[in-house]
Amino acid sequence: MTDLAGTLEILERLTAFDTVSRNSNLALAAYAQDVLTGHGFRVTRLPSPCGRKTGLYAETGPAGAGVLLSAHTDVVPVDGQAWSRDPFRLTREGARVYGRGTTDMKGYAASVLALAGRAAAAELKAPLKIVLSYDEEVGCVGIQQMLDRLAPLAGRPRACFVGEPTQMQVATGHKGKAALRAVCRGRSGHSALAPQFTNALHLAADFLAELRALQADFAAHGARDAAYDVPYTTVHAGTLSGGSALNIVPDRAELAFEYRHLPADRPGDIMARIRAAADRVSARYPAPEACIEVALDSAYPGLGTPADSPVAVYARALARSPGCTKVAFGTEAGVFDRLGIPTVVCGPGSMAGQGHQPDEYLELSQLAACDAMMDRILEDLTV
Repeated sequence: MTDLAGTLEILERLTAFDTVSRNSNLALAAYAQDVLTGHGFRVTRLPSPCGRKTGLYAETGPAGAGVLLSAHTDVVPVDGQAWSRDPFRLTREGARVYGRGTTDMKGYAASVLALAGRAAAAELKAPLKIVLSYDEEVGCVGIQQMLDRLAPLAGRPRACFVGEPTQMQVATGHKGKAALRAVCRGRSGHSALAPQFTNALHLAADFLAELRALQADFAAHGARDAAYDVPYTTVHAGTLSGGSALNIVPDRAELAFEYRHLPADRPGDIMARIRAAADRVSARYPAPEACIEVALDSAYPGLGTPADSPVAVYARALARSPGCTKVAFGTEAGVFDRLGIPTVVCGPGSMAGQGHQPDEYLELSQLAACDAMMDRILEDLTV
């Protein structure tokens, strides 16, 4: 049965590793690998192309479909946040534990690693499978780099639980996302003769207006899903930069933007509209060097598991979730779904109230509820 103290001990170790996405996760991965191999799991390391990070795939029990539990090991930065506690030391106060990643999502990862110890003492009739990834917080990059090696290892589990914070409610959907850059090129010159040159910031401003018009069109005429806080596909510009001095017409500007889409709005169609907008803006400027180059930095698929699907019904029973929900943030769940693995999102904590915040915390009752779900998963794998 669940030992919350054991889970907290693991969470304390995980929190102490500074696995902000810009840093290596190798020390945390080594600790997790030691825990898993110590409990008899067969563990495979899945290194990143740079070698500074690694994912892990672990499995125990007989061959077969089984159940897959997935967590990412990286966390968001604490820079510029007003923490009143050491973010990389687990602090328990009353009914909460504080620390970076407690909610997103080292609390869930600790619960998974604690389950490994209980699984070692059980007679499994089906396998328990675990995936720990890296670089989720920068666009689900790590899981996609792992995918060609991970897919044959994981096979086709009958259910996958991605443990992002949902307050232990079963989430069956989230939007897909693409992060993009538009590099706008003009021709530089002295600002005293500005009309004789092509100002790259003007191209960027015009392109930004096109993106706003695209957003308005999605809001007015695009697909809708009332289960989301924002029920339509969104287009968002995050940063705009360009120019080096006031008296120089800039010949380069860069706009970083994204779209988050409902399944009904296909990424290929959205990209075609974005590129058409870039071409329209470029054509307004007579200078031959005027152009807008749109590049895709990262993307991940959305999730659209039917609420009445077997995996959703199964997950609700194990999580004691009264119904299904959908979440505004992205996860790795869509990647597993693309592999043909029935997938839901379910984990302790609240992204809205706790994730990515200063003094991030996790309610102990949420961690206990997650441990209880793990016990039910283990029991199911033994019958």
